[in-house]
Amino acid sequence: MDSDCPFCPSNLDESKIRESNRLCAFFQGGDPVLIGSGIIVPRAHRETVFDLSSEEFSATFDLLPQIRERIDRELQPDGYNLGWNCGGTAGQEVFHCHLHVIPRFGDEPYAGRGIRYWLKQDANRRDVSGRNDPLKKSG
Repeated sequence: MDSDCPFCPSNLDESKIRESNRLCAFFQGGDPVLIGSGIIVPRAHRETVFDLSSEEFSATFDLLPQIRERIDRELQPDGYNLGWNCGGTAGQEVFHCHLHVIPRFGDEPYAGRGIRYWLKQDANRRDVSGRNDPLKKSG
């Protein structure tokens, strides 16, 4: 447990738990843009999804049907995005593993654009000249 980690049990606002099991909990909280979104966090401090035990990984996915049922009932979204950010370069801001559960709606300005949309833009292209590119076939 990390005493400064906002997702560790001693620092969590238990009133925001919407679903839980023995190993993880789902929190929803006031994002003004991503209405209804939330995160599934393991109760034990794990930095990324790669650090979860197989039991914690399974417990995370065991919660998803309950979460979807709750959000479907309350908000009737048209779709969902699910995702983990692992490491600062990937956008992780709190270094306690958390799975984002984001309901999506057909009337959103970015409806139809998935979690990879921004990453696939030409402006995000890396300069790999002079680097070993594993996708290029050698001579």
